[in-house]
Amino acid sequence: MKPIELNKQDFLAKVVNYEANPTEWKYLGDKPAIIDFYASWCGPCKMVAPILEELASEYGDKIYIYKVNTENEQELAAAFGIRSIPTILFVPLNGQPQMVTGAMPKSSFKQAIDNILLK
Repeated sequence: MKPIELNKQDFLAKVVNYEANPTEWKYLGDKPAIIDFYASWCGPCKMVAPILEELASEYGDKIYIYKVNTENEQELAAAFGIRSIPTILFVPLNGQPQMVTGAMPKSSFKQAIDNILLK
């Protein structure tokens, strides 16, 4: 398993269609997800990328790990109020997503996955 790159079209189909439901979060996935809003020039984003690769291998088909390039998907980043990167969105199957800004160590990702996504 590897992180999956999403464009706006994929995001609307696989995560949430915020155009159809602008005021309500309705997650469309069949398992919890992490969404990494990043940019190719961002130093902290480059630190997070290999951690997400490792987590994708470790957690396999228990969760999705998505990546959104904010340079290519500016409208999508704006829709979620992304002002600094990396911004990580933890999306449980039920309930509201939780957003974290900045690079995190692998241990923090694992804690969030276990406590927010897989609890």
